[in-house]
Amino acid sequence: MMESSLTTIAPLLIRNILTTILMFADKPLLFIAEKHKLVEFIRWFVVSTSLFFLGLLPSLFPSAQNFNSFSDHRKGGGCYNGGDSGVARALSQLLSLVNDIPVNSRKYQVVRSLAEKLIDENLDKGNDSLREINHGVLSTAFRRTLSLLEAAILDRGRCNVDLNEESGSVYYNRLRWFLRGVVGQVSYMGSSAEKLAAESLWLARKMFDCGCVEEAVRVWASATRLPCLALSVDQRLQSSLVKFSAFLFKQAQDIGTKDVDKVANGELNRMKMRMLTSWLPLLCRGSNGIDVPVLSLGERAELEKTLEDIIETLGLEEREKVLSVWLYHFTQCASSDWPNLQDCYTRWYNSSCELLLSEL
Repeated sequence: MMESSLTTIAPLLIRNILTTILMFADKPLLFIAEKHKLVEFIRWFVVSTSLFFLGLLPSLFPSAQNFNSFSDHRKGGGCYNGGDSGVARALSQLLSLVNDIPVNSRKYQVVRSLAEKLIDENLDKGNDSLREINHGVLSTAFRRTLSLLEAAILDRGRCNVDLNEESGSVYYNRLRWFLRGVVGQVSYMGSSAEKLAAESLWLARKMFDCGCVEEAVRVWASATRLPCLALSVDQRLQSSLVKFSAFLFKQAQDIGTKDVDKVANGELNRMKMRMLTSWLPLLCRGSNGIDVPVLSLGERAELEKTLEDIIETLGLEEREKVLSVWLYHFTQCASSDWPNLQDCYTRWYNSSCELLLSEL
């Protein structure tokens, strides 16, 4: 029994130590890499190679094959295993495979349907332990998928470098692609950003079904780089992210409707404010779609009302900041006139006038 425990724990300890070292080493390199292409290439090579070998480590220890990848640890999430539950490990493995298997593979739908079936069966049984396992596994998978989505967008952006800029760029990209073939691709490089965006929405909907969608809203609201990246991706991906945002804004509207204390209410308002200031620019710029609007007229009207209701729960200063962000991006995007929050803006302005006059 002791030998079995050591066999299970040893690879985890090794992997966690190496992951921690890599995580701390990556931060200064990331800062420098933004200014120097050579350093960026070295950073990419080191991280990719490390990910590759860290991915091989569990295969050497069959009892430890169900641990999550480095991407989870970069976001602060580990592998949720429900204590030492085979149920949780099975679901974690299935959801991880959903990310890794190409969507055009005949095995993809098999794995995804199986994961959904088992999650639904856990929910139908009405058992608190199974419900908690669903919550933990889905939350970890959601964080992991968003991390992979961000990585896929960043990777695609780097791969779209204009090779005619300079000869050094040509050499850099050719060498990079050559080393990719030698080292092997990490999981997120095998998944398109569109696929990962669709899987993120699917996971968020499952979290809604399981009663833990608030966690998805909090993670979405705390995203910092992804909303900025979303402004520069192609329209097809923007459309997916707009639908994703629309779903989570609707869920955010219902959070905090029950009585909460002042501290919790203040944190809730900060979360809603982060979500609004981060994702309103995308709604202003990415709602047209390629051939047809991303949202129908009814869906647009409903989401406008949702946005107004969320904004109205904030204080005057918070509303000013949010509406200032909205007004800037709304006026800068000539191809879209949605979301139109003019009435909300007018109400905030009138309230500000009343406050000013009352203080005179």
